Amino acid sequence: MKKTLDGIIVSVKMRKTAIVKITRKFPHPLYRKLIKKDNKLSVDTGTFIAKVGDKVKIVEVKPISKTKHFKILEVAKDGSA
Repeated sequence: MKKTLDGIIVSVKMRKTAIVKITRKFPHPLYRKLIKKDNKLSVDTGTFIAKVGDKVKIVEVKPISKTKHFKILEVAKDGSA
């Protein structure tokens, strides 16, 4: 089963790579207050034209490079709307 995640593109300064920010919420183990954590992942854009602020769905693939282990599956919607 491949891992799929939702995130927002924060950088497109490289040629075939975008940086996607993944936000997850989980309860604190002791106090049960919701904690928000962010991760930034390098993602292969493939044929998609990525823009900063786009919401994307990414899927885990075999390693493409040292830092890229995900590919864009679809662009969910434009972040400006």
